[in-house]
Amino acid sequence: MKNKNIVIPHEHGGWAMVSVPFLFGMIAGTPQWSHILLFIAWLFLYLASYPFLQALKRRSNRGHLLKWSAIYGVIAMAALVYPLSTKPQLLLFGIPFVMLLTVNIWHVRQKSERAIVNDLCAILLFSLGGAAAYLFGGGGWDSTMLAVVGFNFLYFMGTAFFVKTIFRERGNKKWEATARIYHVLILFVPWTCGYPWMTLPFVFPLIRTFLLAGKQVRPMKAGILEIIGAVQFIVISWIVF
Repeated sequence: MKNKNIVIPHEHGGWAMVSVPFLFGMIAGTPQWSHILLFIAWLFLYLASYPFLQALKRRSNRGHLLKWSAIYGVIAMAALVYPLSTKPQLLLFGIPFVMLLTVNIWHVRQKSERAIVNDLCAILLFSLGGAAAYLFGGGGWDSTMLAVVGFNFLYFMGTAFFVKTIFRERGNKKWEATARIYHVLILFVPWTCGYPWMTLPFVFPLIRTFLLAGKQVRPMKAGILEIIGAVQFIVISWIVF
């Protein structure tokens, strides 16, 4: 990596998780133009966390990584000024954000970023973006906020299970079974929560998992599937939620 290079994350999953929960929360509340500023702040917090975590893993280019983390962080803080001035309650999200990020930092230091607990905390952290967008759009600390966080968490945990079966855990029959069982069970969650139509966005992940779990899938194809899954999830959710 040359020092002049801009540092940006390359994982498809990260881009999906930073945007889909936020859009979900926004449409669950009342979308407004100032959501753009809140999303910019959320996006640049994500961008700031990436080089920061990378700097914890490596010594080479650490100064360059921390520089970009600081640049992104400053942009995020600047974009947050107006949203916080109109909705100071957004500050409360800082508590779980820091707690979950601390777990991610611990796993990075332990060189265990691929641990399922780390994935769980990262996905929950991203899902908080949906809760913040919902609150900012006139929502409250209510059951709808829990549904926003819960449905996003369930969807992306399913994606994490599936990705493990086609890459790091390919050939592991226990992981394949776990992924398939998980995708079957989550179909019942929307019904028990009073959102029966929210079963629909989970049908595509179910089919994808039963067809491809444990098989060799090229990273490009996996990325395309992830994009298709995220788009159908947010579009169907927007229609039925």
